[in-house]
Amino acid sequence: MGRWRPPVRPGSQYITRPGAERLRAELEQLWRVERPQVTQAVAEAAAQGDRSENAEYTYGKKRLREIDRRVRFLRKRLDGIVVVEQAPSDPRRVFFGAWVELEDAAGLRREHRIVGPDEFDMDPRYVSMDAPLGRALLGRRLDDEVRLELPAGPVALTIVAIRYEAG
Repeated sequence: MGRWRPPVRPGSQYITRPGAERLRAELEQLWRVERPQVTQAVAEAAAQGDRSENAEYTYGKKRLREIDRRVRFLRKRLDGIVVVEQAPSDPRRVFFGAWVELEDAAGLRREHRIVGPDEFDMDPRYVSMDAPLGRALLGRRLDDEVRLELPAGPVALTIVAIRYEAG
């Protein structure tokens, strides 16, 4: 089996202000705090002599590569993102940043916010706009029914409320 992997489709470029701030804070932490600490630890481990049997040196270099890879990713990602801060012109439709309240056939309600792929892990109610639920909701209106194919079977959800946060 070869090393070739199919290209990964990049995630959407949209992000909320808190999501962008979190990515910038992570970049700052990695570059200004963690990388210098790991570099110092690798230098100290290298000074001990034989590097072939020096676990601190080996794992330090590995951690340094992981940090550098993440820093490159974050810098590239931050260069291409679009921070969305304004509500759309039609607040009765679901767009990026919307809080959407859904009701299933049993009458159970749940609320989700449509966010970018870099920030869906900030809150359990957040759903990436690239996820099946996010894609199904985008552009829909109040009282629209959304059908999803889940492993357990098809599910129908009704949009009962849409709101946008100010700012």
